[in-house]
Amino acid sequence: METESKKAGLIKKFWRTLGPGLVTGASDDDPSGIATYTQAGAAFGSQLLWSALVTYPLMVSIQEMCARIGLVTNHGLTGTIKRYYPKFLLYAILFISFPSITLNIGADIAGMGAVGNLLFPAVSPFIFSLLFTLLILYSVVFWSYHKISLILKWLCITLFSYILIPFLIDVDWGLVLRNTFFPTFTPDKAYFMALVGILGTTISPYLFFWQASMEVEERHEKMLVVDKKMMANMAADVRGGMLFTNVVFYFIILAAGTVLFNAGIHNINTVEEAARALRPLAGDYAYLLFALGVFGTGFVAIPVLAGSLSYMMAETFGWNEGFDKKYHEAPGFYITMGLSLLVGLLIHFIGISPVQALIYTAVLYGVTAPVLIGLILHICNNREIMGDYTNNGWSNFFGGATFLMMSISSLLLLWYTLGN
Repeated sequence: METESKKAGLIKKFWRTLGPGLVTGASDDDPSGIATYTQAGAAFGSQLLWSALVTYPLMVSIQEMCARIGLVTNHGLTGTIKRYYPKFLLYAILFISFPSITLNIGADIAGMGAVGNLLFPAVSPFIFSLLFTLLILYSVVFWSYHKISLILKWLCITLFSYILIPFLIDVDWGLVLRNTFFPTFTPDKAYFMALVGILGTTISPYLFFWQASMEVEERHEKMLVVDKKMMANMAADVRGGMLFTNVVFYFIILAAGTVLFNAGIHNINTVEEAARALRPLAGDYAYLLFALGVFGTGFVAIPVLAGSLSYMMAETFGWNEGFDKKYHEAPGFYITMGLSLLVGLLIHFIGISPVQALIYTAVLYGVTAPVLIGLILHICNNREIMGDYTNNGWSNFFGGATFLMMSISSLLLLWYTLGN
């Protein structure tokens, strides 16, 4: 009995230590991620499974650097850039980030609306999107940071449904293992668009800003002192969060690659087609299970997206910021969030399907991320900024590998696009 209570205590302690890293990881598997991974599996079967294995240490290295920047400087990534780098660089980052993050918000909102319409066809997708937008806006403005972070953590559980699918159907595990550990490449535009989309949705620029700002908020709320123990806890949180997102994205590709690819469905254009990947688990209720996953991840990711943009704007222009503040204490912070949600909502009227918008968003991130990764590496090797917490050799190795991989895949996509 004592052993069981001790185990329960350890589990509770572990759950409490999971914070920004878990939420960051879960928000990475947002509707954009689900659409991108499902399309990759449908188009190439299990061929891209290796990307989940390769991207894990790369994701950990970049998110750990961003978290360390927040803890050491007591400022978010934008605030740090503002203090130590030329203004033109700061505004260039804003200029690049605002449209890509807003498109991501809009694509996620549109995806949630389309799934709502799938369940209740009598209600238009736009009405569902509007309701989801208002609910998210209300929660981030009127609920406390503690309540928001707790809800976001529990919503992460909706992603586990994908992990069960491969164990309910016939899977060629030999082929799966080969494609996991021995990468193969198809030299064409479609392959590199899928690869850049995967990289963009896993190593997303908005997560860099969110991670740093959330560490600052966590430090303030818990009145933490920066020391080696705190850094170790932060690193464990980041590793756990990134492991969660990569396990889920591996199984989404595997489920889609087995169910959809083998059924001859190689191009995902609608949420109905994406939902079919869950049919072996839920049968006729596949749409419902898919909807729960999209709603859950949407409610995790959209506050993260809008929040990252609000932190960027607040730090750039010196406004009060933070989910721990009321609206009257940080109006600019919350107005930015509201505007980004409103602009995102208007994605419904630009004439592309929600699934296409989600995939385009991931590709856009894949193309813009290398610039930010290079800047993060520069910050984390600057002793004037980071003091005793500059990068070690492994951080620089994996950070440099991330920069090279993102850059090369983006250039290859550009090459095949222009060549065709």
